Amino acid sequence: MAVRQPIVSVLGHVDHGKTTFLDYIRGTAVAEREAGRITQHIGATEVPLETIYEICGDLVKDKKFKVPGLLFIDTPGHHAFTTLRARGGSLADLAVLIVDVMEGLMPQTIESINILRQYKTPFVVCLNKVDRIQGWRTVKDATFHQTYKRQTERVKKILDERMYELIGKLYERGFSAERYDRIEDFTKNIALVPICAKSGEGIPDVLLLLVGLAQRFLEKRLETEEGPGEGTILEVKEEKGLGPTIDVIVYKGSIAKGDTIIIGAEEPIITKVRALLKPRPLDEIRDPKERFISVDRVTAAVGVKIAAPNLEEAVAGAPLCVADETMEESISRLKRECRIHVETSDEGIYIKADAIGSLEALAFELRNEGIAVRRAEVGDVSRKDLVETAAYNNPLHRVILGFNVKVLPEASETMAERDVEVITGKIIYKLLEDYKLWSERKREEIERQTRISVVYPGKFKILPDYVFRTSKPAVVGVRVLAGRIRPEQRLLREDGRVVGTIKSIQSEGKNLKEAIAGQEVAISIEGVTIGRQLDVEDVVYIDIPEKDAKLLQKTELSYDEKECLSQVLKIKRRGDKFWAM
Repeated sequence: MAVRQPIVSVLGHVDHGKTTFLDYIRGTAVAEREAGRITQHIGATEVPLETIYEICGDLVKDKKFKVPGLLFIDTPGHHAFTTLRARGGSLADLAVLIVDVMEGLMPQTIESINILRQYKTPFVVCLNKVDRIQGWRTVKDATFHQTYKRQTERVKKILDERMYELIGKLYERGFSAERYDRIEDFTKNIALVPICAKSGEGIPDVLLLLVGLAQRFLEKRLETEEGPGEGTILEVKEEKGLGPTIDVIVYKGSIAKGDTIIIGAEEPIITKVRALLKPRPLDEIRDPKERFISVDRVTAAVGVKIAAPNLEEAVAGAPLCVADETMEESISRLKRECRIHVETSDEGIYIKADAIGSLEALAFELRNEGIAVRRAEVGDVSRKDLVETAAYNNPLHRVILGFNVKVLPEASETMAERDVEVITGKIIYKLLEDYKLWSERKREEIERQTRISVVYPGKFKILPDYVFRTSKPAVVGVRVLAGRIRPEQRLLREDGRVVGTIKSIQSEGKNLKEAIAGQEVAISIEGVTIGRQLDVEDVVYIDIPEKDAKLLQKTELSYDEKECLSQVLKIKRRGDKFWAM
């Protein structure tokens, strides 16, 4: 049985060298042509086995491989990787994680590692930019060992220190890793290869490692058989003279010109292939140097541009298949594949994303953070989403997290009036950071409002020698022992009797809205006479209404507030043992 080329996704933090790595292999300058030198779109490049032999040189020696080459996918950060699914798993057979040797694990690197773990995708780590180590002697196009021999002991020591620091960080995340040439069992260890993507140092080692791992451990997965093609959409693009087109990775079977294809969506799209356009080997589907080759048929695994009618509603990450004799069965299967696999709860937040894979990756990260999801959907944020979210009981859940989506104009107009927060972004870790900040601010705001409307625990002691008036109203000096006291609050004695109301609080001649634990202030009390209902040295509590006491038992309180509430409950339950239960 024939073996297809493995699909290899290249991942890593922004500007750690993903596209430069591929530019070296294919002899292109895609990185130079991108806005701000940052990958904006997903790319796919076919690297034939002959090219790999050529780059690897003497490393290959007499080795022969069955795999016909490697199909690399270059992604903006890790985002595209999350959209690339095949039958509910990862589309990529292998991954290359690019890490800047000087910066180590960055937030997007960690996010990429989490996604690789989620999809159980084997990966190799490229420790890039070794030329940034002071004193590094560059040996262009060299293998790692050829370049390593040229370095001084000091430089080797710095490289080893950087590498073992990364090995330690990976260990903290549950991975055992080691420099690739020191590994005996590749099923138990992640391989680290020091490289310089600009000069090509170490890249022969990476290519040989990828081909070797694919052939040794993935041969069964890579076996192909004739049959209707299956694939995943990378991107939907408007092409001059062709109209809407889709860039697709075909991972199984074949697709021919004139085939009827079905594209997964809420309502599956059924259309006919008008043209198949393939980039030349070592060229780039996203930004080709030369014109695409028009072909009549493609076989897995391959990156191809498809022109067909009715592609306007197609979305990145959607599955695609060639219709066989059982059209209904194909449609039914694609509908199943388009189902969202996100664990939801009765309570939680609403999340949206541009593709199923992105949505699942966002939900995965939220679950790791202990954040519950109530609803998860693909698509832009609409007015309907806002209306639904506004009805959530918990104000901390009245938020929509949108990954790589827009807020529709109709929704923007109603956001303020609905009191729903919409947080959008193109990087999951940043989205989570923004959500946590909003959640913290919202919690503080709710607490402030609650403290104004709810009677919180408080107690004070009447100080001797500070009785300024005995009645009508009584004016005394007090020390607040716990919690807080405010005007208009009724007072509770230790024997359970409710006496008097605080009319005002003063300090140094100024009226205060409240006094808190530790403060000494003067208060006026209506409805009591000092020496009768209250006396000096008495400890007096704020009388808490029963409904507030019930709420406070579920509220986060300070230690002294908890103690004070506990004492009030004890006093009240002497007369009614079920009070505030």
